[in-house]
Order: sequence, then C-alpha cells, then structure tokens
Amino acid sequence: MTHPLIPEIMDLAAPIVQKMGLEIVDVVFQTNQRPPVLRIDIRNPVSDTSLNDCEQVSRALETVLDEAAVMPGAYVLEISSPGISRNLSSERDFIAFKGFTVNVITDPPYKDKKEWQGRLQGRDQEAVYLNQKGRAIAIPCSVITQVQLAD
Repeated sequence: MTHPLIPEIMDLAAPIVQKMGLEIVDVVFQTNQRPPVLRIDIRNPVSDTSLNDCEQVSRALETVLDEAAVMPGAYVLEISSPGISRNLSSERDFIAFKGFTVNVITDPPYKDKKEWQGRLQGRDQEAVYLNQKGRAIAIPCSVITQVQLAD
C-alpha cells in the first residue's frame, strides 16, 4: 500500500526532477525504519544516471521538502538510480519489456490468486495484459501491487 504522503511528495518532486532532464521512477516512504527513509529513484532518459544527478536532485529536494513541511519529523532522504530494475512502473518499462515474462502480484487476490505469471502483452488505464500459454489474461490495475520481470 502506498503511503498517503507519496502523492504530495510527487507533486513537489516531479517539476524539480523534470527541470533537470530526469524522470522519477519510484518513491517509497519506509516508515518502519528509525528515522523513516524517503527513497526516490530517478533515471536519466538519455544516458546513465550519474552520482552527480542524484546529488543535484537531493540538494534541490531537501530544501523544497523542508520548506513545504510535508514530512512529519526527522527523516532520511535517499536519491538513487534503480539501474536495471526488476520492477516495472513507468509506461516506458511496459513498452520496453513487452513479450518478457513477468510476475504480477495482486492484493486483494484476483480470481482467487495473488500471483500471476505470463508474457507481458501491454498495459492501459484499466489492466495489465498477460499471455499464459496462448490464453489472454487482463488483470485490473486496481488490484495490482507489483509487476516485475521474472527470473
């Protein structure tokens, strides 16, 4: 389940990251750690993401997040690059890995199953589409918690 602060953090971070020519891949707020960790994964769409990219985003975001006071109390801000992530999240990921075998995790279970595996056929606003041995399956986006490349 996504932390309720994530949309507000995304609204603050997206314009800054885009202005630097970068993309946000994922935002996770790990409240189970002390202090909590806000991890933002970024990607440079035209070259490898550099340490300098991460550092620039970190400096710009820490100021904006502190001024907006959206974070309750002390926290650690981590800016990183996911490298080749197994998790698919962006439209670009779903296009790039079409035809690859993926695992889809659902919560609540969809048709009495929490885990699905098949060849990725695509995604739209309604569902993620898989091919399981020639059989087409549409899994509603509303129940999907994770889509990742299979081993």
